[in-house]
Amino acid sequence: MNHLRLYLKSCRMLMKCQMQYRASFFMQTLAQLVMMLSEFLAVVLLMRRFTHLGQWGTGEILFFFGVISTAFYTCEAFGRGITSFHLLIGHGELDSLLIRPRGVLFQVLCSQADPRRFGAVLVGLFALALGSILAQVQWTALKALLLIWSVVGTIVLVLGLFLIEATFCFFSVKSIEMVNVLTYGGRSTCQYPIDIYPKPLRILFMVAAPFALTVHLPAAFILDKPLYGAGAGLCFLSPLAGFVFFAVMIAVFYRGLRHYRSTGS
Repeated sequence: MNHLRLYLKSCRMLMKCQMQYRASFFMQTLAQLVMMLSEFLAVVLLMRRFTHLGQWGTGEILFFFGVISTAFYTCEAFGRGITSFHLLIGHGELDSLLIRPRGVLFQVLCSQADPRRFGAVLVGLFALALGSILAQVQWTALKALLLIWSVVGTIVLVLGLFLIEATFCFFSVKSIEMVNVLTYGGRSTCQYPIDIYPKPLRILFMVAAPFALTVHLPAAFILDKPLYGAGAGLCFLSPLAGFVFFAVMIAVFYRGLRHYRSTGS
């Protein structure tokens, strides 16, 4: 609880700092909103042209889009410190974190927050609500709980994927762009159901970056079109893949930290 209190206090302070420049903050938030709206409209236009992708209609595609977008941009809003980890190393600021009593990863999470992403989160929530209406989802308490659990599992998974990028920074700050195949590339790919892709991509996003487990299995169950015959039990267990992945990446991150060489700052 002490860690959570400190983290929330840090987020409040960071957001107050950003609000000192209100015009800049609102313009950048608007820019994020417009960019996300363009992605939303791209999905809408695609579905107006083709009406169905495999077994999935417009409302169902928007539902998948909404789930992963909400989770991804919430993670970016509150986990910005990890996504900007290369700057800590490049500017020599990691040295100061190593001599403080709190864990390095916790301090990194507390170092930045990005409320500008809230505009993108709102678009994700809108797509989620619109998709559920168009798909005529019959909501129950079980389905609502599964949706929340899926979003939480996906947020943790995305944090783990960003930790891959952070770990690479201990060895080179110039090669981290290739990790975007799993992070931003994974978000763009997994906005659509996993079963429309060829087998190599299905394996990639079920094992290497298991968006299929945290997003697609629960979302398909909510839409009453279970993937691969997955029942309620498996769909509730599948978001745990995000926590397992994150735990593995924490261990890898601290192992990589042993290879860090101080900048002397």
